Amino acid sequence: MLLQDERSSAPSPALTSAETMEATRRRKQHRVNGAGSDPVQKSAQWGRAWEVDWFSLIGVISLLCFAPFIVFYFVMACDQYQCSITQPLVELYQGETTFLTIWARAPSFSWSAAQIYAAWVSFQVFLYVCVPDVVHKFLPCYVGGVQGGALTPAGEHHLLLYLFNHLVCSIYCVCFCLLPPGLINKYEINGLQSWLITHALWFANARYLHWFSPTIIFDNWIPLLWCTNILGYAVSSFAFIKAYLFPTNPEDCKFTGNVFYNYMMGIEFNPRIGKWFDFKLFFNGRPGIVAWTLINLSYMAKQEELYGHVTNSMILVNVLQGIYVLDFFWNEAWYLKTIDICHDHFGWYLGWGDCVWLPYLYTLQGLYLVYHPVQLSDTHALTILVLGLVGYYIFRSTNHQKDLFRRTEGSCSIWGRKPSFIECSYRSADGGVHRSKLLTSGFWGVARHFNYTGDLMGSLAYCAACGFGHILPYFYIIYMSILLVHRCVRDEHRCSSKYGKDWKRYTDTVPYRLIPGLF
Repeated sequence: MLLQDERSSAPSPALTSAETMEATRRRKQHRVNGAGSDPVQKSAQWGRAWEVDWFSLIGVISLLCFAPFIVFYFVMACDQYQCSITQPLVELYQGETTFLTIWARAPSFSWSAAQIYAAWVSFQVFLYVCVPDVVHKFLPCYVGGVQGGALTPAGEHHLLLYLFNHLVCSIYCVCFCLLPPGLINKYEINGLQSWLITHALWFANARYLHWFSPTIIFDNWIPLLWCTNILGYAVSSFAFIKAYLFPTNPEDCKFTGNVFYNYMMGIEFNPRIGKWFDFKLFFNGRPGIVAWTLINLSYMAKQEELYGHVTNSMILVNVLQGIYVLDFFWNEAWYLKTIDICHDHFGWYLGWGDCVWLPYLYTLQGLYLVYHPVQLSDTHALTILVLGLVGYYIFRSTNHQKDLFRRTEGSCSIWGRKPSFIECSYRSADGGVHRSKLLTSGFWGVARHFNYTGDLMGSLAYCAACGFGHILPYFYIIYMSILLVHRCVRDEHRCSSKYGKDWKRYTDTVPYRLIPGLF
């Protein structure tokens, strides 16, 4: 949608050294005081809030308290109640069972599961840190290897100092000025390679090596849940403490003065250990998303073990979700420019969410089909396949149009014609005026977030593959609808504050958010 990303605008070269030091002082004051509002920062807020209202605080505390129990409840419902999410509540209401009885029936933590999970995470860390990408040398159009992310707040500060020093160097004709350090974080993009190596070993084991059963994930699913929670809370707590004691870039930290909000939404923007281990990129992509397809394969193996065959619904879920996962890793370099990397700080929301919420709740369809092997009619299966593929086409094509428009600065063709756009201006935190372009052609002329529409179509296809016997497999489409609608509202609030009247012109030109004619 945006030609010039909100974070990529360069500060004005006319900024004086006094203004630079004042901006730095204000950032430091935020870190010391933990609260307060800087009018300069309000004009170009980075990532998340400086201050927390009571409504947001209640939501944060509720998520911290109840999200782990939501995950446990869904997994327990399949393990003890054949995936019925109402029967446990009915039995509790009628006094036929108690919370303690349900808890006692659930498999507990086991050291064997801990060893499995420790080996899994360690292997993914090894692939991420120690195996540089070579796949990009063999696959045309794939972007891998060392890539740069977006400009961070710390980078903007370094850039201001560089511009001032460069001006001084120019005046005194000094020729040994250095390039600005730390402007853009570097990432080793090797997710696709890690996924390929991991799955090659998985299939080699299932076919030839027989080191472990392909059903190993399903067989240890609830004991593994306790292990993922331990890692999720451990990494979130470590990132929280690290931000106070030894942040990677102090200018990238945001303190609200509220410990719950800081813990959940994160303080550091890009916490790192060493040069290459970036917490955000690793936990967003590995170990959760690499595991996603392995989890589904384990479900498929369990279904075959139990019933002697694999249903077409299980195959559909594996294929459609596999396409989504492969798309993520194929476009991992592009992912560096998305909201998750460019806006969100690293806290419990990402740390625990990627370790627990993603692998357990995004794979509910396959888990459900182990307990309820649904065999779809050919027409039903074909309809779901088409829905999923069309949704993926819209999702990928919409993002490609935005990326093409951004890379070429509008000098491209979309749907066979020169793209139309609305040119906007905005003022950044340093007071400089910048220009941007809002695309109104192609899918971006149909709706302002039509990529989300395609994503929701794919999400619905995953769920519809499970039939209509239970509501549990439809949790994903319900959750994604809430998530993406909230993201629409959040994005548009930011854009409205940033572009003002120009944003009103844009919304008048493209009046719908997700569904043309409805919303």
